Amino acid sequence: MSIGNSPPDDRPSVGRALAQARIEAGLSIDQVSTTTRVRVPILQSIEQDDFSRCGGDVYARGHIRTIARVVGLDPELLVEQYVAAHAEEAVATPVAPVYEVTRLRAEPRRPNWTAAMIVAIVAIVGFVGFTAIYGGGSDSAANAQATTARPTAGTPTPTTQSPQANGVPKPPTASNSAIAAAPPGKVTVKASVAGGTSWIQATDGNGKQLFQDSLTEGQSMTWTDDKEIKLVVGNAGAVQLFVNGKDIGLAGSMGQVAHLTYTPGDPTQG
Repeated sequence: MSIGNSPPDDRPSVGRALAQARIEAGLSIDQVSTTTRVRVPILQSIEQDDFSRCGGDVYARGHIRTIARVVGLDPELLVEQYVAAHAEEAVATPVAPVYEVTRLRAEPRRPNWTAAMIVAIVAIVGFVGFTAIYGGGSDSAANAQATTARPTAGTPTPTTQSPQANGVPKPPTASNSAIAAAPPGKVTVKASVAGGTSWIQATDGNGKQLFQDSLTEGQSMTWTDDKEIKLVVGNAGAVQLFVNGKDIGLAGSMGQVAHLTYTPGDPTQG
C-alpha cells in the first residue's frame, strides 16, 4: 500500500512544508537526522511525500511530529493535514473469527517442595540473624552504657569547644553555582540539556567550529573565547544557558531553532 500522495488543497504538502522549514532554519538532512534519530533515507522520502518507508501510519505520524519540532513547525497541524490527506487509504481491520471454546479439565497441581525449602531456609537465617543482633547485643550495649556513665575519680571531663568559640572561623562551604567564576575578559557559555534532545553548533569569534553534535537529557557542554561564542540550538526549549556565570534561562521554545551570540560583557540572552 502506498501512502505517498500530495494533499489536494493549495497548502504545501506535509513533506514540502518540512523541507522548506528545514532549509529556512539552516539545517541539513544529516543534522536533522542526528537530532531526531530518523535515518537519512526516511527523511528524504518524507520530504518527497513518500511515507512508505516509515513502516506504517503510526510511525509516519510520529516522524512528522519529531521533525516538525526540530525545524520549528506546529507538529499537530501537520499531523492533521497528513491524516486528512491519507484518510481514504485506511483499511478496516477484519474481525477475527469466533471459535468454540473447549473447556479443559485442570490437572491437580503438585506441591512445590523446592520453593517451600527455600522459604524455610530464609526464615531460619533471618531468625538467627535477628537473635544475634538484638539478643546478644542488648547486654553489651547496657554494659557499655554503664561503663560510660561512671567517670573515673580524678579524671577531668574533657570539654569540646566549637571553632567559633576559639575565634577560628568555620571553613567555607563549596559553591553550588553552575559556573563558579567566568574568566575576566572572556566569554563563557554553558549549555545544559533538560527535557529532551537538542542539536547544538558552537563557533568562536574567529569562525572556528568548537562543537557540532546532539546532546541528550542530562548532558552539558561549556565553551570559552576571547571575543564571542555563536550558537545554533535546535529544539531550543530543552536547553538551559549559563552565560559568564549567570543563568539566563532557556535558549528558546520547544521545537524552535535559535541563533544566539554572546560576548564577554553580555550576561543577557543574545
